Amino acid sequence: MGKNDKKASKGEKKKKNGKATVAAPAPAMTGTYADGAPLDRITYLEAKLILKPDRFTSVDSFRNFGRLVEKTAKKVGVGFIADREAGLRPQTREIVFGDTSDFRLYNNAFILRRRIAYVDGFPVGDPEIVFKYRHPDEEAATKVDVRPKIAGQYRIKFKAEALPLKDQVGGYRILYSHNCQFGLSQMHEGDARSMATLTRVFPALAGLKKSDTEKIDLVNGGIVEELLLPLGQLDFGKGMVAKCDIGLWRTRGEHKALVGEFAFQVKFADRAAVAEKQKKLAAQFYVSLQHDVQDWLALGCTKTAMVYRLNGCAPQSHE
Repeated sequence: MGKNDKKASKGEKKKKNGKATVAAPAPAMTGTYADGAPLDRITYLEAKLILKPDRFTSVDSFRNFGRLVEKTAKKVGVGFIADREAGLRPQTREIVFGDTSDFRLYNNAFILRRRIAYVDGFPVGDPEIVFKYRHPDEEAATKVDVRPKIAGQYRIKFKAEALPLKDQVGGYRILYSHNCQFGLSQMHEGDARSMATLTRVFPALAGLKKSDTEKIDLVNGGIVEELLLPLGQLDFGKGMVAKCDIGLWRTRGEHKALVGEFAFQVKFADRAAVAEKQKKLAAQFYVSLQHDVQDWLALGCTKTAMVYRLNGCAPQSHE
């Protein structure tokens, strides 16, 4: 699964004689960022299915979906190794998004969020900050330098994210998600809600600041509670193994279910080196699963979009 040719420039799957085909990956872009650092390269494929939230009424619903995943994997010849944690309680995390009152970040394809893990009702570990630029055009996503100006450590994750087509089952489109993430303890700058601070930490946002006094707030005042259950590993052969999980997003307090999601993720050093057979098998599994669980699917949306629409507002989206 990779970027397709000009006729499918947004990553949509092609068909030939009724069968799925996968275009060869585009060659990695060459060049540098302003400081001379080489452009980041895609090293992850993450495939997602956005699911109707009303199907999830208990943890058994998560496991039922996991059995459907295992059944589809067996049908198309993908190995499935169950995770022992699938029989335990789901993990709980709290997620909030920050943006200006006019959603200037999201309208310009940026996403800023904080995630905190909970165990037995109490927060644990270092809250994680994620800053990303997500766009259907690979070149645009590559050229945005998401590196933060902080004294601490950070990690860059550049992903090709597969989603179903917006209006039908049986294909896929690609979003390119250029991420940086770090623990909140690694950032020692001033007021984290100030756009002046944020544009110093994330220079990519500099063009969006209107004044030094403006601040960001929680998007739609929403605090998301995420329930996440590991399902297992999908083995596509030749060392291409993907962890898969299923999750539910709902609002804290009201426990209003927003959206579910199944996802699997593969990491690789060089996408051009991934064997063609394994890429085709991953695409076949992904499309077959869509057909097998189509009653569960919520087409045309993402988890982030659901948070931005909480109050009925539909901002400009590059997703």
